[in-house]
Amino acid sequence: MRLSLLLVLLLLTSPPPTPGMEDAAFPHLGESSQPPPRACPLRCSCPRADTVDCNGMDLQVFPDNITRAAQHLSLQNNLLQELPYNELSRLSSLRTLNLHNNLISSEGLPDEAFESLTQLQHIYVAHNKLSVAPQFLPRSLRVADLAANQVTEIFPLTFGEKPALRSVYLHNNQLSNAGLPPDAFHGSEAVATLSLSSNRLSYLPPSLPPSLERLHLQNNLISKVPRGALSRQTHLRELYLQHNQLTDSGLDATTFSKLHHLEYLDLSHNQLASVPAGLPRALVVLHLGRNRIRWVEAARLRGARGLRYLQLQHNQLGATGLPAGALRPLRGLHTLHLYGNGLDRVPLALPRRLRALVLPHNHVTALGARDLAGTPGLAELNLAYNRLVSARVHGRAFRPLRALRSLDLAGNQLTRVPGGLPRSLHTLRLQRNRLRALEPELLAGLDQLRELSLARNRLRIGDIGPGTWHELQALQVLDLSHNELSFVPPDLPEALEELHLQGNRISHVGSEAFLSTPRLRALFLSANRLHMTSIAPEAFLGLLHLSVVDTAGNPEQVLVRLPPTAPRQPRAGGP
Repeated sequence: MRLSLLLVLLLLTSPPPTPGMEDAAFPHLGESSQPPPRACPLRCSCPRADTVDCNGMDLQVFPDNITRAAQHLSLQNNLLQELPYNELSRLSSLRTLNLHNNLISSEGLPDEAFESLTQLQHIYVAHNKLSVAPQFLPRSLRVADLAANQVTEIFPLTFGEKPALRSVYLHNNQLSNAGLPPDAFHGSEAVATLSLSSNRLSYLPPSLPPSLERLHLQNNLISKVPRGALSRQTHLRELYLQHNQLTDSGLDATTFSKLHHLEYLDLSHNQLASVPAGLPRALVVLHLGRNRIRWVEAARLRGARGLRYLQLQHNQLGATGLPAGALRPLRGLHTLHLYGNGLDRVPLALPRRLRALVLPHNHVTALGARDLAGTPGLAELNLAYNRLVSARVHGRAFRPLRALRSLDLAGNQLTRVPGGLPRSLHTLRLQRNRLRALEPELLAGLDQLRELSLARNRLRIGDIGPGTWHELQALQVLDLSHNELSFVPPDLPEALEELHLQGNRISHVGSEAFLSTPRLRALFLSANRLHMTSIAPEAFLGLLHLSVVDTAGNPEQVLVRLPPTAPRQPRAGGP
């Protein structure tokens, strides 16, 4: 009884509840309490309490109602021209600010706006209209992207005094050396990636961060690397200097010698007349293509004994610029590119462990019995678009290459398939030659061959000897396009999946044309002499995997009937 009286007194003396208090204290039975809706700018999304995403909204004005708790703000792909100081400065918790692809000018990006963003780590202002970089960016910064603007000048505190800064992207701007202060990175000793490509630099900037691992300077006007400019960058692993104006006099023996960790060096598209001296031992990839190199000196390569990939394409080596043994110091060389150098023969005394030799578009006219014997480990040999004639290709020229998997002889003047081809071949390209016969004995033993291109020769059905395809039991792709075939060659390999016969003189496809190729998936018969009734109704009956049939460009539209279980994707066409 006393307990009941006490409860009544408490109810009578308690103050009335404030509006909504009843619901908060006593939620309705069966209903869960919902948090108040999260504040989010109009048309934007806020997937988390600390994230505001206004990407691609065509905003012209900085959005209001952004929570002070925002740590990640995306305003990319809009039409913003300026950032109001009062709106930006109150977002003191920001860690990521993405302003990529707007119309923001330097006048619209006030320096003082960043003073309160003491936690900002990532800023992206690429693809805007900045003419100068911000004079001040927060000390907390880790990544700064100002690429693809019109920046002509940066300042000491733009990137200086940033101990956590790791990556700076300034490519595709209008920076000259005058726009880079000597102390641009003072106090920023952790910068690993710096991109200054596609600017207007005339020499390699001094006082770069010693912590650099990747340095992009391609597409500038650099004609010189000042002595000592790279002496402190001992951690550098990748250096991109292609598409500049470097000459031999712009480099010296010490330019690269201190870069003990350098693995990748691109000097292509310059004006070098010789291989640079002082190459570091750690170098793995060296691009020297499209220079003016006339002579390769072995002494220049002795320091780079770890080199694996050497690209010398489109230089001026000619018949004498690569003397025998010049590349012998590179004992571990894997790939050598010599495309377009005017070589009249395969270079002699190449590194024995070479795996890929790329020599297209030279003047090689002959292959002797021992020309390739010094590189028995070759897996890829490209001699396309040279001047090889069958009479000067020795029957044993390819025999030492027992590991060869890809051989490209396209675009020569061969009248017959070379003899002595290695059994290891997977790919053989002989298109654009002058082949007039296919002899079974020359393809004998190629039981691992998977792709054979014989396109654009002068082959007729009578030129293909009986049993030509007999031993090509692994062949999956056969290109006989643009020859003079009058019908589908018989007895094609059973494993064949792709057959190119376009651009021939085929006027009829009989019912037994594909009996030997049940795995065929794609058949190309365009630009022949086929008419509406040229293909026998039973021709494709057993081709259960056939999914592509191209008959476009024939005199009449050709209707193709696929087997009931085959995928229905034929391509038929008319004139």
